[in-house]
Amino acid sequence: MSHKRIPKRKAAIAVGGVVALGAAALLLPHANASQDTASGDAAAAPKTLKAADASDLASQLAGLLGDAFAGSYYDGDKRQLVVNVVPGDDNAIVQAKKSGATVREVDNSMTELAEGKRTLKTEATIPGTSWAVDPRTNKILVTADSTVTGEKWDRLESTVQGLGSGMATIKKSEGTFRTFASGGDAIFSGGARCSLGFNVTADDGAPAFLTAGHCAVAADQWSDAQNGRPIATVDQAVFPGEGDFALVRYDDPATEAPSDVDVGGQTVQITEAAEATVGQEVFRMGSTTGLADGQVLGLDATVNYPEGTVTGLIQTDVCAEPGDSGGSMFTQDGLAIGLTSGGSGDCTVGGETFFQPVTTALAAVGATLGEAGAGAGADDQAGGEEAGGEDAGAGGEDADAGTGDQAGEGGGEEAGQDDGTGYGAGQDAEDGAGDDGLIETH
Repeated sequence: MSHKRIPKRKAAIAVGGVVALGAAALLLPHANASQDTASGDAAAAPKTLKAADASDLASQLAGLLGDAFAGSYYDGDKRQLVVNVVPGDDNAIVQAKKSGATVREVDNSMTELAEGKRTLKTEATIPGTSWAVDPRTNKILVTADSTVTGEKWDRLESTVQGLGSGMATIKKSEGTFRTFASGGDAIFSGGARCSLGFNVTADDGAPAFLTAGHCAVAADQWSDAQNGRPIATVDQAVFPGEGDFALVRYDDPATEAPSDVDVGGQTVQITEAAEATVGQEVFRMGSTTGLADGQVLGLDATVNYPEGTVTGLIQTDVCAEPGDSGGSMFTQDGLAIGLTSGGSGDCTVGGETFFQPVTTALAAVGATLGEAGAGAGADDQAGGEEAGGEDAGAGGEDADAGTGDQAGEGGGEEAGQDDGTGYGAGQDAEDGAGDDGLIETH
């Protein structure tokens, strides 16, 4: 798939519009506003909400309910926010119901779950493991990849069992946790290839973009074409540690940096950044695999990559493959949610994937996104090429460190290099996103 920018006057997707993108129905219409479905007592009946509105309500209730709040998630089928409360505070239940949420009493408080995560960090920080609170089960979901065997597995299993039978669950992943590599438009640095996540405006008004931190720590200068002239320089990067994100500034201050995501011949206008909600439907754009969709499974996830531990991530079931790191995760109504970090599996068998929250990255680097910092527009390309890149996906170089050996060529599409963690960039996705590259909705 080519990830050249398409002028908005020709192919922009209006927020709330409808367009068929292969098998993935990207812009199924949602209600324009939250609606109260109650015919009688509005205070006691759950409201029908868009996912973004549910996220806002969840944040409000977390502050309002205090210690009684035990997490929340979005029921996509009913389009309702489900709020967990611990027993013993009848007033909290009444307040949550009045807000329009569905209320569920659970056993584990957020304090207890947080303590369980601290125990896992202390006793079971093992490469190839992750954990995040799953509000749907009111437990910590612990995942171990295929490298966690023998004494490592025994240690992890013993730690989980020590938390108590009702505190955590553990499962095995067939793949290996590795950083991935692109999203919308591919970016290159020597043998490394990643993806532009979202164009932003830096705190001094200069055009820039967000991508994965593990990409930026591998190289300082990035191009929009393989072996091309550098167009952007890394300003800030975090990886590993408290996130996986980077701010990369365009070298030319006149660069036009439109606030959109190229999904293959069309663009999705990005209006603002938003917090993720468990149960929310999201889409990921990758220069290797095209457009993929799935759901948010957990928040504030900890992932123990081979390079080190990363905290504060979003866990999903959206597939990703070599060549997808740094890329954009967003909603059908134009909300920026995450940047592709890593995970396991592929788009044939699925797997676990993790994303850097965009809101956290923006706050850390002091940048703005959307209408508040959309840049100059998308109709014309700065310097002959638009921000993020000419023929993104062409060549398919390594997405991360670019330290491995080339995987070979086939069918006119160049496979990527191994990055030393197992995931370099994948094949050129130029032909993928229009049809076969799209993933059926879940």
